[in-house]
Amino acid sequence: MTPAVAIIGRPNVGKSTLFNRLVGRKLALVDDRPGVTRDRREGEATLGHLTFPIFDTAGLEEAADESLTGRMRQQTETAIDDCDIILFVIDARIGVTPSDRQFADLARRSGKPVILIANKAEGKLGLEGAYEAFALGLGDPVPFSAEHGEGTSDLLEALMPYFPEPDDEEEEDGLDEQGNLHRPLRIAICGRPNAGKSTLINQMIGEERLLTGPEAGITRDSISLDWQWRDHAIKLYDTAGMRKRARIEDKLEKLSVADGLRAIRFAEVVVVLLDATIPFEKQDLTIIDLIEKEGRAVVIGLNKWDLVSDQHGLLKTLREDAARLLSQVKGVSVIPLSGLTGRGIDPLMETVMEAYAVWNERISTARLNKWLADMVDGHPPPAVSGRRIKIRYMTQVKSRPPHFALFGNQLSDLPRSYTRYLVNGLRDTFGLKGTPIRLALRSGDNPYDKKK
Repeated sequence: MTPAVAIIGRPNVGKSTLFNRLVGRKLALVDDRPGVTRDRREGEATLGHLTFPIFDTAGLEEAADESLTGRMRQQTETAIDDCDIILFVIDARIGVTPSDRQFADLARRSGKPVILIANKAEGKLGLEGAYEAFALGLGDPVPFSAEHGEGTSDLLEALMPYFPEPDDEEEEDGLDEQGNLHRPLRIAICGRPNAGKSTLINQMIGEERLLTGPEAGITRDSISLDWQWRDHAIKLYDTAGMRKRARIEDKLEKLSVADGLRAIRFAEVVVVLLDATIPFEKQDLTIIDLIEKEGRAVVIGLNKWDLVSDQHGLLKTLREDAARLLSQVKGVSVIPLSGLTGRGIDPLMETVMEAYAVWNERISTARLNKWLADMVDGHPPPAVSGRRIKIRYMTQVKSRPPHFALFGNQLSDLPRSYTRYLVNGLRDTFGLKGTPIRLALRSGDNPYDKKK
């Protein structure tokens, strides 16, 4: 049977917004005032390839009598009893409250699988607040924004282990012990209009499956196609060309771009296709920045390479430009190719597989802290108001993309230049080139010591 999912949490953390996001309609009333939702509301959620029944519940209150609040709580407890999976939602911008701790215990005692969602995690403040949720002891929090749809792919990955598929029993990351991919790798091809995305995909699959032509904007929907490259199953997503928002006036084009953004969120690797004759325009950089914020692995394809004259010199220049302009994915691979002739497709796919492996990389805590000690000894953090910032510990909290948490004292005063120093060190030492890296700063005691 398909597992049923219940959304629980204290009032006003965004449960109904999350419910509406997952069911795809505004079924639940949403307002800034707490306590708007009173009854359990049921809907059918769709997330990626998963479809499942979902319950929205009233915000958990501490009352347990026959008052309205007490009866609302009873409805929520009934939903917990009836569901198979619990989505426990906190407000990342406020952090963990005493009520969150109490109801985390309630969720834990239920014996049901609990997925911890740190909602309202958009922006630096929200992302940093999301990591406070580790203190609840419910595993890795999923940073999420129900309002903006950010983090949907991470939620999909968290839910997938509870939705067994008869023909898809591989590990969550799709890799077995030998590093072989057992399920289709999701690759989105995106870029500006007329960069040659559909032409490239037609060349990859060996047939004129997608409409092409000199006119920009022929592709409107995000088309998914199954493909086999060597021994790997691939699901390719062709997306509509993305122009600057100010230039988009047609409603259909707006919907097409939104569809493309959804394809990026559910992809694992995104190939950004540039026109080699006019590369690295402002919109190209905007698209790559968006992909980095979504946390996807990135590869840059230089299409129409057959039209370039000084190929060796231009490739060297463009790779230097990528290193200078794309510091957020420093070391990203730049692959020349031609969608028209098929040249460069194999090198592109080899690079995609490498980027996917880096995106899944996990580094042991022992290796991280040996590296961290050398980095701090070589370049100690600066003093603030006469007091030295003390860095104590680092651990990797998740992959896809690599997320790290840094623990110490006064880390809120750590300069951005020093966090860049650490992130660049992680890239260089552990080979994390071209993938987004998340670094959360946590002041106070190291929670991992308490588990020992």
